[in-house]
Amino acid sequence: MAAADKIMFEIYREAGYDQKYRVVYFTELDENNKHNEINRAMAGEHFYDGFIKELGAERGKAKIDECIQRLNDGEALTPDQFEAALNETGVLAD
Repeated sequence: MAAADKIMFEIYREAGYDQKYRVVYFTELDENNKHNEINRAMAGEHFYDGFIKELGAERGKAKIDECIQRLNDGEALTPDQFEAALNETGVLAD
């Protein structure tokens, strides 16, 4: 699979008071928000990173959002469980 056919992302937990889980899609950033978003992710606590296929990205992003909501609601998902949930959608790329 070519790099252009994948979307690189990272799930992280914000540093500071709120400590919400967030996602950043690195390959979709533009010059206006690239540095701020990368800095926010780097300041946070890494949880999971990977690639989803461009084809089916909506389905993958919906599953990512669902899992992040579960984490933010207090569910104790592990990175392996997060990956298994993404694998169910068939959009996780190597």
